[in-house]
Amino acid sequence: MHRKTPFHLAPWAAALMLLASTASAGTLYRDPYLQKVGPDTATIAFRLAANCQAEVRYGEGAANQSAVSQDGGKLHAVVLTGLKPGTEYTYEVSACGLRTQLNRFRTAPVPGTRSVHFVAVGDFGTGGSNQKKVAAAMVKRQAGLFVALGDNAYAGGTEAEIQNNLFVPMEALLAQVPFFAALGNHEYVTNQGQPYLDNLYLPTNNPEGTERYYSFDWGHVHFVALDSNCAVGLASADRCTRDAQKAWLERDLAGSTQPWKIVFFHHPPWSSGEHGSQLAMRRHFGPIMEKYGVDLVLTGHDHNYERSKPMKGDAVAGSGEKGIPYLVVGGGGATLRKLPGSKPDWSVIRDNQAYGFLDVTVVDGTLTAQLLGVNGDPVDRFTLQKELPPQEQLPEGAMTLVVEGERGVAPHRAFFRATPSLEAATVTWDFGDGGTAEGEAAEHVFAIPGQYTVTATATQGTVKQTATALVQVAETPGEEPQTPDDGTTDPGSPEPRPGLPDSPGPPDDGMSSSNGGCTAGPTATLLPAALALLAAGLLHRRRK
Repeated sequence: MHRKTPFHLAPWAAALMLLASTASAGTLYRDPYLQKVGPDTATIAFRLAANCQAEVRYGEGAANQSAVSQDGGKLHAVVLTGLKPGTEYTYEVSACGLRTQLNRFRTAPVPGTRSVHFVAVGDFGTGGSNQKKVAAAMVKRQAGLFVALGDNAYAGGTEAEIQNNLFVPMEALLAQVPFFAALGNHEYVTNQGQPYLDNLYLPTNNPEGTERYYSFDWGHVHFVALDSNCAVGLASADRCTRDAQKAWLERDLAGSTQPWKIVFFHHPPWSSGEHGSQLAMRRHFGPIMEKYGVDLVLTGHDHNYERSKPMKGDAVAGSGEKGIPYLVVGGGGATLRKLPGSKPDWSVIRDNQAYGFLDVTVVDGTLTAQLLGVNGDPVDRFTLQKELPPQEQLPEGAMTLVVEGERGVAPHRAFFRATPSLEAATVTWDFGDGGTAEGEAAEHVFAIPGQYTVTATATQGTVKQTATALVQVAETPGEEPQTPDDGTTDPGSPEPRPGLPDSPGPPDDGMSSSNGGCTAGPTATLLPAALALLAAGLLHRRRK
């Protein structure tokens, strides 16, 4: 018996192609965000709705290389190594049968390169429309990095607020621009900021090996992030102490060879806004920053913009004295607040009418900064000048790095040798777990399982070379696995962060998989169903 109505394959094929294209362009539970980007390395972090294997495809122009995630759960942080300095890379995340759209980012320039562009703002993490407008305006600036000044996830820095008020509204910016953050007092509400730290992958170059305060170089600028919450007494002694942070800051600034130094944190030493000046930050950290020639301090906390005159001690710097301009850049999205009283003499400008961000370029000996509103109009603009010595010739070639023991079981001993092209250079090591060493050859024991980015830095005067390597340290056989695959698809119950096996237990963020994600997405279930339906139709046709 023959069919009276012919079976047409074209509509089925078109439907399948539509579903397949939708699936391949599907989003993750949390879109990728750029962390710990350096001249030759970058960390691509993201979160899935279910436990599955993932990879990052990347390359110059085309995404023709692949880095497989070492984590099989929902939380992933894929470290890319062997990248070229100051180079644009295209990348996408592939997981659970889906892949993200293509994104692009640029690695940090060679240390000492005299051209830097960054954006900065604080007090934005509301998830509201003003925050989204500020974020969209920052994307348009195509900056090299984004510096966040605290209160990045209102109102209490919970897991749900970090997702909804930071990562969702800022996803386009964070997928394209490397993100370096300081803790705000609102992040401290929940376990002294621990959920926030568990979601980020920041430098760990303080003696405690934590991400609460840290530093890094970008071109010829040395950036320092401080935890002002710790400095004003909000942290318990087991997390952070003011004296330890002060001692570290002095050593860090004394050891920096970059001509420009910028420090950022949340509580402002100088402010005429609603909260006013934080005298503990001024009295304890101001003298250290003055001693080592810090050029600019960026803060938030007050929901307005304000720029001070160059300050020294408790007053405006005198004629012929070097002072530090202090900025409050707190108009990132939270409700702008009334400015009490009249503008004090030490304040150059203050504004509580415009939501906006600071856009900064540092080229040679000139720093140019402007506060831009969401429509791109400047609210304030200023320049800082300094004389720089003639730039040394940047070396040709690169530093090579040899690792013996890239994988092992904790406690794992690995051996390293760096060969810089710089003559008579000093080589220092950061092992990614708080440990350091000096010399072209080094060895280190990794006591805790995890994924560690080892960085070698060769220094000759003001010229630096860096190289990185990845070391994977597994658990001792027979130990209880830390992140078992229970087969669930609840994105609100993340496992401990990769590389941080001692992270606190998963918070209940009360969130569903409605934002997408691998196996939870509608196309992930529709595609197999459509295939089955098509197969059934074909089989039925053959039987007729």
